Amino acid sequence: MMAGLPVTRQVFRPVVLQRCPSLYLSRHGACVPTQLFDNAASGCAAREMSMGIENLLAITPFPALSGVVLAVLFIAAAYLARPTAHQAIHALSEALHSAMRIGSRSVRVAEERLSQRNREVLLATGREAKERAIEKEFERINATVHKDLANYPALSRGLNEAIQRIEEDHKAAVEIPPDPPAWVKAVEAVAKIDSRSGIGAGDVLSDIHKSLVRAHGEALEAYRLSCGTRHELLSRMTAQWRGIQQQLSQVDKHVASLLQRSTTIDRHMQEYEDIVRGSDRAVSILSSSSLLYFFISAFVLAVAAGGAAINFSLIARPMAEMVGGTNFIGSFRTADIAALVIIMVEVSMGLFLMESLRITRLFPVISALPDKMRVRMAWVTFGMLLMLASIEAGLAYMREILLQDELATSALLRGEDALLMASQDLWITTAAQMGMGFILPFALVFVAIPLETFVQSARTVLGVLAMGALRLLAALMRIAGNGCRHFGTLAERLYDFPLFLPLWLEEKATRKRAAAAELEVVPEQGVLL
Repeated sequence: MMAGLPVTRQVFRPVVLQRCPSLYLSRHGACVPTQLFDNAASGCAAREMSMGIENLLAITPFPALSGVVLAVLFIAAAYLARPTAHQAIHALSEALHSAMRIGSRSVRVAEERLSQRNREVLLATGREAKERAIEKEFERINATVHKDLANYPALSRGLNEAIQRIEEDHKAAVEIPPDPPAWVKAVEAVAKIDSRSGIGAGDVLSDIHKSLVRAHGEALEAYRLSCGTRHELLSRMTAQWRGIQQQLSQVDKHVASLLQRSTTIDRHMQEYEDIVRGSDRAVSILSSSSLLYFFISAFVLAVAAGGAAINFSLIARPMAEMVGGTNFIGSFRTADIAALVIIMVEVSMGLFLMESLRITRLFPVISALPDKMRVRMAWVTFGMLLMLASIEAGLAYMREILLQDELATSALLRGEDALLMASQDLWITTAAQMGMGFILPFALVFVAIPLETFVQSARTVLGVLAMGALRLLAALMRIAGNGCRHFGTLAERLYDFPLFLPLWLEEKATRKRAAAAELEVVPEQGVLL
């Protein structure tokens, strides 16, 4: 472009550009390259600075003398302005120091308020959790009492009847001594018979012997029957004793379970009382528990996100065939957005199902519904979830069909037989994909439990992080305030550094005046003495 200009204009343009670039830019701004103008502007500024220094050094015919005069004038002006400059530097440093201290104090107050708020939230969350745990324990005790001890009157009546039967059998099993035999009296009567009376004692004794043998046999048979009856009663008592022992052992187990539940309730009540009192021990335990629950729930949510990603990969491709793979909403495909919407709806149905079952309490409105309405809502959400799971299973089956069609098409394009590509074992992968598409929505239902724990513990964790950030900011502001004060002292010393000669002379003069004053005071003291 410059080659076509006349020689005079080519020579004149750099001269004008160097001497007055603003004027030349106003006239020929569109024709001047940016780099050329920047170089000219920097050269002009350097030339103006050098001209200013030359003008200052031209106050005397000798530049060195001019420099000395200027230095002396500068030092004198700085020395005269020294108190004012020191006051200005000190005031500025103190102002910055005070501002930093006030800011640090304000941040510290905000950190204390946040700490108190975090403590209140932590105690409220812990109190709610303990109330829920105590309520669950009382429900278990109520179920145990109704299930195991509801038939206690019947059990008591059965025990009483068994004990009464045992007492009766025991009384019936007592051994009764047999009656004394009649032959004792007969022997006494025979012994009293006089031998001279002529009565035959042998015949009488023979009859007695026969009677004794018969009576002995009858007595022995009766004794055997009595012993058999007693043994039968005793054996029946053994079975009854075993039944009583089993019933008492069951009662003992039930009572031991109740005692264990009561011990657990006592422990929860003690922790609940500590939380209500707001003790530091309870706050420390709740803080550590919140951090632990936060990381555990975050890990479980990450696993659930992986499952949702697999679920998305199962239904994204068939959704592209349904809604069109070339349609976009913004920078995202419509098929991907539709697949994400289906997964989010499944997660929402899972949350509502868990809320209806009162497993989680993210939505107090659902928990406050009447039981009948809540049960209906649970069935409705379960039906919708089942329908979505069935839809996903169908989409997974459609994905497998599309994959087989693509393989067959690519085989035909390569000139191969499509029938050879078909396998009899493809139903295994199809069934597996359909099973995953049906099961994953129900697996995502349980995301509500770690999500509730994550939300509740995230408040405490974020509060602790915010407290740490505010504490760090307060420390940094305090350090910066102290740095401003020391920087002001350093600035005063740096200001005095070029004035070392007049300051030294001032110090010498001050010492001389102090010495002269001491000499004047000493003679006066001598005169007084």
